[in-house]
Amino acid sequence: MTTDFLEYLMEDPLEIERQERKTDPGAVLAQAQWAGISAGMRVADIGCGPGLTSSILLDAVQPGGQVVGVDFSAERIQHAKNRYQRDGLFFQQEDFFGDLTELGTFDFVWARFVLEFHRSRAAELVAKLSRLVRSGGVLCLVDLDYNCLSHAGLPERVNATIQDVVKGLETNSDFDPYAGRYLYEHLFDLGYQDICLDMTSHHLIYGELDEVERYNWERKVLVAAKRSGCDFNRYQGDFDAFAKEFTTSFKKSRRFTYTPLISCCGKKP
Repeated sequence: MTTDFLEYLMEDPLEIERQERKTDPGAVLAQAQWAGISAGMRVADIGCGPGLTSSILLDAVQPGGQVVGVDFSAERIQHAKNRYQRDGLFFQQEDFFGDLTELGTFDFVWARFVLEFHRSRAAELVAKLSRLVRSGGVLCLVDLDYNCLSHAGLPERVNATIQDVVKGLETNSDFDPYAGRYLYEHLFDLGYQDICLDMTSHHLIYGELDEVERYNWERKVLVAAKRSGCDFNRYQGDFDAFAKEFTTSFKKSRRFTYTPLISCCGKKP
């Protein structure tokens, strides 16, 4: 089932490249193994994007496992099919808020960096995903907290403008910079058992900036910040002046940035 319902705030011709470059296969595997993924499981990767995470998860459930990657973007699903599809790995374009019952049920449902883009409907989305989990199966939610808000060593007006940008994204794009702190209550309210949580750092940037982080953060500024609705009044309305000062100062070694990553999983009764 295809849809144009969802609007993704990072939508951009270079978004596939950004998602693939920023994905750390070792981190994805470690998070999934912590949540209990194992050989032989049938897995749903919700918000699979260009398919790299689904490919990583497929390796984690061998031998005998299967992964279905689900995303609303026709372009990213086609890329996933072209690049990653192999035995046991399938990709499906779906509206997350639509009828997902045709996908069947799963031993392990994984939603990583999805809820942050649906602030007002996060509980509704988790309830829909829960219907895909078989009794005794695992639902694993992974998201960021205080997302994009923790920077030291940047100019004062850069940081103040970042705060303005995030507020604009909350209002205009249904973005939730605090999605991670609500994962536990989502599973608790649905009656999940044996709920476990883990918190690590997703971004921990200090000293010399590596190329992956540079690219990721510059794309965030050029795409999300630009469409946030922020008036950039600290720069007399000049977005390009803000972007230049941000990217220049972010490259400096005295900058320190971190973002907490919260993982939460539980078993469906």
